[in-house]
Amino acid sequence: MAETETAPSCTLVIFGATGDLTRRLLMPALRNLRRDKLLPEDFAIVGIASRALGDNGFRDHLRKGMEQFKGGTGPADIDWFLERSRYLSGKFEAPETYRALAGLLPADRNVMFYLATPPSEFAVIAGQLGRAGLLTEGAGAWRRLIIEKPFGHDLPSAVALNKEILSVAREEQVFRIDHYLGKETVQNILVFRFANGFVEPLWNRDHIDHVQITVAETVGVEQRGKFYDTTGALRDMVPNHLFQLLTLIAMEPPSCFAADAMRSEKAKVLDAARSFGAKDAHRNVVRAQYGAGNIGGETVVPYRQAPDVPHNSTTETYVAMKLGIDNWRWVGVPFYLRTGKALARRRTEITIQFKQAPLALFRDTPVERLPFNDLTLHIQPDEGVTLGFGVKIPGPTVRIDGVDMKFRYEDAFQAMPSTGYETLIYDCMIGDASLFQRADTIEAGWRVMQPVLDAWKQEAAPELPVYRAGSAGPEEADALLGSDGRRWRPIAGNGNGGA
Repeated sequence: MAETETAPSCTLVIFGATGDLTRRLLMPALRNLRRDKLLPEDFAIVGIASRALGDNGFRDHLRKGMEQFKGGTGPADIDWFLERSRYLSGKFEAPETYRALAGLLPADRNVMFYLATPPSEFAVIAGQLGRAGLLTEGAGAWRRLIIEKPFGHDLPSAVALNKEILSVAREEQVFRIDHYLGKETVQNILVFRFANGFVEPLWNRDHIDHVQITVAETVGVEQRGKFYDTTGALRDMVPNHLFQLLTLIAMEPPSCFAADAMRSEKAKVLDAARSFGAKDAHRNVVRAQYGAGNIGGETVVPYRQAPDVPHNSTTETYVAMKLGIDNWRWVGVPFYLRTGKALARRRTEITIQFKQAPLALFRDTPVERLPFNDLTLHIQPDEGVTLGFGVKIPGPTVRIDGVDMKFRYEDAFQAMPSTGYETLIYDCMIGDASLFQRADTIEAGWRVMQPVLDAWKQEAAPELPVYRAGSAGPEEADALLGSDGRRWRPIAGNGNGGA
């Protein structure tokens, strides 16, 4: 970090500044950037929300949040942020809110507008910023718009939202954020693939049997039932988090690490994704809801009994799918994706399953089966890489077992704790959009998923499978791989499990 330059002078305007995202993630990330000497001395924050707090009330709110969550170096840096914080109370749809905001932002000031709000407010805020002239760049200053996911709830809404935002801002001003891409192991995918000479020659259909991408959560819907029941696991996770991981694994080498070069290669992956027909949407996609169970010694009520969830809800809390990419590198290699709530363990990982070596050499030995060769990229909670391979068991006869060779970021680099937002906020301040999604990539992801949503919509009252809270998911997801002679890597297990 000592070799990284301090970001240029700027103001961060946070819409929804009194919400959970600001308190739990943004402020700890900013404190970590301050700790690493990456924030400019004249950095400033303007919080906007409907609550009538005033500057002092907002500062008290920030202090309580920063004292509760880890980050920074201590009380001194909390005071540093409070001295640089202002608050504006107003409605997001009201023009007077933006007139008041303009009075706090000189024309020659660099400004980031962070939309830490419900998705329904994205177009409203962007439109008002545009009409107030707050996105107009001049006097050598930049203006940037940061938008959280989910970006749209289907293809038509994503296209419409892009159209509205790009009517008031240029594409290079828009930073569609996905906090998964701020994690070190996600960024390390590119380094692992393209900086190691032994990896890329094997990264194709000739050597890889299949790929698994897992994003498992132990939390249930908790108090987010009203939002979640209109969204579901697919909309909430697949077109953004899982497809971001998919594109990093499957993309071709970009000509350089410039933002447009990288994002163009990602878009090509989704353009090559095999379209789901009506039959594929049922045969190759599994959805389910969690039922009662136990996680970490705590009893979990069924999804349909969670607060603000209808007792007859058909919203999925788990989704698994088989996806093909029809290009020269990947044709014939299935990509299996799964994500769900109330599962046995919190785990995000990508497993590359290599094809097995021929068994013929060992036909006259006790060896009946060769261990799987797999490479697993652990993204959270324990960041690192595991390589599984076969070795001879000590003894007079040839017997083979699978072992793991592990690399952990924490052991190798003694990395400081982070939220995953530090890199993304810093990149926005310096104008590097490499880790942010472009409009065409957003729409390409929804284009892949839209046939599935359409097929589900045609079902009058589907009876979703129910999986036990604290389990690895529904049996139907196991059958999805089982029909291909494969199995999921265990969510709660360790070691050379294979699939």
